[in-house]
Amino acid sequence: MKRKNKWFVVVLAVLVMISGCGEDTSSQPLNVIDDNYRNYYEIFVGSFYDSNGDGVGDLQGVIEKLDYINDGDDETDTDLGFNGIWLMPIMPSDSYHKYDVKDYYSIDEAYGTMEDMEQLIEECHKRGINIIIDYVFNHTSASHPWFEEACNYLEALPEGAEPDAAECKYVNYYNFARDKEGVSTWHQVGNSEWYYECVFWDQMPDLNLGDGELRKDLEAVAAFWLEKGVDGFRLDAAKEYYSGQPDKNVEVLSWFTNYVKSVDKDAYIVGEVWENSGIIAQYYASGVTSLFDFPMSQYNGKIVETTKGIKSSSEKNYTESLESIDSKYRAQNPAYIDAPFISNHDTTRVGAQLYYNEDQMKYAAGLLLTQSGSPFVYYGEEIGMASSGDKDENKRLAMYWSDTDTEGITNNPSGADKVEQKFAPVDEQMEDENSIYNYYKKAVRIRNTYPEIARGTIHAVSGITQENISAMTKTWNDETIGIIYNSSAEEATVSLKDMEMENMSVCNYLTVDGSEVTSSKEEIKMPAYSIVFLK
Repeated sequence: MKRKNKWFVVVLAVLVMISGCGEDTSSQPLNVIDDNYRNYYEIFVGSFYDSNGDGVGDLQGVIEKLDYINDGDDETDTDLGFNGIWLMPIMPSDSYHKYDVKDYYSIDEAYGTMEDMEQLIEECHKRGINIIIDYVFNHTSASHPWFEEACNYLEALPEGAEPDAAECKYVNYYNFARDKEGVSTWHQVGNSEWYYECVFWDQMPDLNLGDGELRKDLEAVAAFWLEKGVDGFRLDAAKEYYSGQPDKNVEVLSWFTNYVKSVDKDAYIVGEVWENSGIIAQYYASGVTSLFDFPMSQYNGKIVETTKGIKSSSEKNYTESLESIDSKYRAQNPAYIDAPFISNHDTTRVGAQLYYNEDQMKYAAGLLLTQSGSPFVYYGEEIGMASSGDKDENKRLAMYWSDTDTEGITNNPSGADKVEQKFAPVDEQMEDENSIYNYYKKAVRIRNTYPEIARGTIHAVSGITQENISAMTKTWNDETIGIIYNSSAEEATVSLKDMEMENMSVCNYLTVDGSEVTSSKEEIKMPAYSIVFLK
């Protein structure tokens, strides 16, 4: 009898350890810090949710679905847990994508009114959600009054006469020149001798960001939206302000960041610099809060390559790569906040990148949501939405809410192809505990439980010889969390001593199929594509 009691105690101890791993994440208290480390959800408004039945998503539709993103109640477990929203362009535009702004001070009528925007901001803040908006000032629409007035002025100039900014200040707001006939990025102003620079599209003329009067107008726009209550800006095409001239682009970012911080020191700015980590590091010298971490993203980025088991040329494992990039960025801006992502409106979706392998799609999300900084998730990634080819419209399809309840489901953008969705819609995935949706939900909740995941100093465990195993610790405010990754389709047994974590024990985990993680004081058995957290 005594021997049986002894074995009972041993078994009970092991079960307690296992129970701690498998405990329902929703029972653990959240520890959400009110700062600029956020979990962002990117929304293309036109394809998200339609509140008035016209087939186009709108701001009232976003309001209706805020509780899906975050209901503001830590005691419930009915939302995804994102506490930041990035709205793609909402200002008046002639295109479906709205990156050609006609009026920086208004809302596109297809999306609603300024009153709708004010209500959205208020409702976001009630729920603890910060909201940032796309601020596009690499270019405007060709229908913007600034450009129209400048072109009318140039067309009326006598041949050979020089423009005078005292007569029309807007001629300095854009890049105008003679003798550009046949140059692909320059387009003629009517029938005049003048041409305007337009790198992306002839309907999006480039702004001359060196002009002081233009900068004052752009500052006024930023101040207007900050006064409205937005929490910051996403800056489009930041490396194209002066294409091929990083130093001049850094100066622009520095000017804008300094101005915004003078208005609201807590405002968040994230810039799009589609480059490698070395060049991105150069841009962090501007003092900008965040830059999208493109080396982590897309089919050839570190997250997807790690998920597929592809070795990089550097031979660094996953966590060593994270530490290396962090060190590179931090050297330029010690206060930087990383902005990792896998996909967005310009790229193929995660599903297409991973050939709709559900386990790998979940695991990639786990890699993203355990990175430092403010991760960005594109709407629909949490249910594995599909995209097709390179056509932009196919990357911005209607949010797949339901097969049976079509209320609020938008039309696809005009010109989009018919793209088959590979996974169930939101309402069905919410009921499936092993769905992609519920994996995202649990990963975000773990992130919201342990703030050191986003903010901690990275220490990668070096010298790991097991294939597709990597590990690190993150320390913040005297709290340390250990994270171990099994980037393999096979179960792995890892030694805590080898991981330098023998004094830690499992506190949580993510598995792609609901499998349990089992552990003892010496080792952990990790299922395929699993992530284990230790304290």
